Amino acid sequence: MKFIKVILQMVLLYIFYIGGVWLSDRLHLPLPGSIIGLLLLWTALMLKICPLNWIESGANFILSYLPLFFIPATVGVMNYFHVFAGKGILLILIVVFSTLITMAIAGYTSQYFAGREETKRKELKSCKERS
Repeated sequence: MKFIKVILQMVLLYIFYIGGVWLSDRLHLPLPGSIIGLLLLWTALMLKICPLNWIESGANFILSYLPLFFIPATVGVMNYFHVFAGKGILLILIVVFSTLITMAIAGYTSQYFAGREETKRKELKSCKERS
């Protein structure tokens, strides 16, 4: 039964993807359909149209196999070896620099949202104490 639940949740995620691709094609949007699908999913989650428990198990299943999706891209780089040949130091610097930037942005973003959550808790606590 759990397997069927995961499959159905992955189908629902795929429907959001297909909807994004369809919108991108029909409206000639400059964004890829997959990004529009993510925005549709995010909107549905925020507006409580699609509760998180409708997609959570399917999304976790997909995330558990995410590294396998990077293998074709990595193998594809080998087709362009001539482009990267002799630029090893530059590539290492780019990877390190972009990783540091990503970590910094992720850290600041999580601190920002954690601070907002803490502020909400304090306001809620002070409102309860007043009443």
